[in-house]
Amino acid sequence: MAQLALYRKYRSQTFEDLIGQEHIVRTIQSALSTGRIAQTFLFTGPRGTGKTSSARLLAKALNCEKGPTPTPCNVCEACLTITQGHHPDVIEMDAASDSGVDDVREKIVDVVSYAPMMGKYKVFIIDEVHDLSPKAFDALLKTVEEPPAHMIFILATTEFNKVPATIRSRCQKYEFHRATLKHLVDRLNFVCGSEGVTAEPAAVAAIARMADGGFRDALTLLEQAIIVSDGPITTEVVYDQLGLVNEQALDSLLEAISKGEVARIIEILQDIARSGRDPRALLESMLHRLGDLTRISYQVSSDEFDATRESSMHELAARLGRPFLISIRSSLAEAHKVIRDISLPRLWLESELIRLSQKGSLESAPATSRASVSPREASGPAPIAASTLANAHSAGGDEKEGLGNKSSKSAVSVPSNEIESEVGTDYPKDGDIWQQLLESIPVHPTTGMSAPHKMRLASSSLIEDTGEKLQVSIENQMHFEWFNDDLKRIKFLQDLLPKLGREGTGIEFVLKKKTESVVVESEAVELPVDGPRLERIVREVFNVPTSPAEGEEQI
Repeated sequence: MAQLALYRKYRSQTFEDLIGQEHIVRTIQSALSTGRIAQTFLFTGPRGTGKTSSARLLAKALNCEKGPTPTPCNVCEACLTITQGHHPDVIEMDAASDSGVDDVREKIVDVVSYAPMMGKYKVFIIDEVHDLSPKAFDALLKTVEEPPAHMIFILATTEFNKVPATIRSRCQKYEFHRATLKHLVDRLNFVCGSEGVTAEPAAVAAIARMADGGFRDALTLLEQAIIVSDGPITTEVVYDQLGLVNEQALDSLLEAISKGEVARIIEILQDIARSGRDPRALLESMLHRLGDLTRISYQVSSDEFDATRESSMHELAARLGRPFLISIRSSLAEAHKVIRDISLPRLWLESELIRLSQKGSLESAPATSRASVSPREASGPAPIAASTLANAHSAGGDEKEGLGNKSSKSAVSVPSNEIESEVGTDYPKDGDIWQQLLESIPVHPTTGMSAPHKMRLASSSLIEDTGEKLQVSIENQMHFEWFNDDLKRIKFLQDLLPKLGREGTGIEFVLKKKTESVVVESEAVELPVDGPRLERIVREVFNVPTSPAEGEEQI
């Protein structure tokens, strides 16, 4: 005989067992005490928060031999049969499998006129009610609107917005909340004690975090950990079971990123990959860890950690710094959204973390050392603007030098001191103002995502800064056209410049060409050769002597 799952074995059997939903319990018990019982209830909320359990508890309270009562006895025949699922007057229907209009007519509409067989009320519990078809909702509407006095409907759903407004307006709505970490940890410890299982506090906390506020998910994960562990449930067992990365590796990786240690980042990623963790799981683990460190850094109270762990996390958060924690959380959140569409996720994630590490080390470097890195070195070949060629001609430069020489008079390749002397201002040199502008692009307060401008400017580089205008090259043609299709997108960037001390400065985008210059050879070897010229070339190749007269004749 199969063993009963923990989430079924420890399902709430009294209102006192319904942890974390005190507002629901208080309202229902008050209605039962005063006799003001609605005939249609709508329970909504995330999965695993107790909606179906509360529906059964309400059915017990209505049909208990002492009832209707706010405290069902759980020992009478009615309560026991409802617990076992055999009560003839408590009918449960899964709308996910019985969603048609014929199902609703057969199981509900055609039987509502019959009086209860055993209890005081006939209770219909419809789980995942949002999965009913439109015709099924139409068939149910009249019955829900004017049910017989002995009928009680309890509708449960995880997607409240999919329930038609005509149904919602006829129901009393009860919204279930996600469980807090403390509630989940307490419940897991209670189940471990009842099952005679020993578990490390850190392992219990990890299971509670991954449950995402759902009691059922937490008990399912705990049951898996009990099965795979030979003795006490350790943190390593939980990490292996959930496919997460241990905290030591995550902390080392975060510190390597903050210090710009590329070799260390690659080593840690290789160790994590050998342990069987996929890149998406690594990103999820990093985001969870960063969330904990951010809460610790801003002194958000939590009962999840003991004093030793909290002290070590305080130390790590102080070393990393609040700006780094907030910045990398935003970057990794974007990476987590993108990685699902990447064909080589491990290599892509490695390059992404390396990029973040170099960005962090560049930001933390002194201004003088940053100015020594030219845009050409940082972003590769840049286009030669028409204005640059005009300046070269006006200065008496050679046309060939202006086209082919990479050290021509372009704002990209001129040393920083020359730029300062030409512009005659103290503006940031070598593209610093453009990097500052990219870093100042705001982040959405709810989603944590940067504005779409930032992604489309990832490969951009500053060509020229005249003080009145920033000329910027964009490599991708689609991104270039995206900005030129709507001038408001460019204005969005220009509005950020006053905050950087550059009020009144405009922005002009230039499409970066594939090749920087075209060198014209004297003669192309691909051209066809015939006639006297062919004869002359053959004689030269095979060293055939020829008389001057003949040679002149051939030429």
